[in-house]
Amino acid sequence: MSDVSIRWTVEADIPQINEIYNHYIRETPITFDIDPKTDEDSAYWLQKLGTTGRHQCFVAMKGDAVLGWACSGAYRPKAAYETSIEVSVYLAPNAGGRGLGTALYTRLFDALDGEDVHRALAGITLPNTSSLALHKRFGFAEVGTYSEVGRKFDRYWDVMWLEKLL
Repeated sequence: MSDVSIRWTVEADIPQINEIYNHYIRETPITFDIDPKTDEDSAYWLQKLGTTGRHQCFVAMKGDAVLGWACSGAYRPKAAYETSIEVSVYLAPNAGGRGLGTALYTRLFDALDGEDVHRALAGITLPNTSSLALHKRFGFAEVGTYSEVGRKFDRYWDVMWLEKLL
């Protein structure tokens, strides 16, 4: 991991972020997005994030290659939810098992320390042993499972929700 750096996401990262995310859209139920993201979609998403505050995004880089990212964003658009965030982490398909998810979440949660955030929430499509293990390592606790809440690839999927007090 000494050759990997973690920094805030910039607009130039968008094509590689989309390459990774669109893999999960096309090939897995991990995200319930169905249509691949365009660079324009992701530029709009990135504009809502910052380098301070509740909503941030970090990338793991090896040279010029994005290996993955971790973000915090709005949980729901209603004002009473503003101190609750939803977090996610995505790695390039060949980048798992090297501690990148842990490194990205460490950087993200360090950046959120001292911000006005009360709860971090994560929704995980089941089964996803790796993601569950990562979140539990960071102190997330299971709060419930929505059964067959999303339909993708001609079947229904369950989503487990986890939370962490910040």
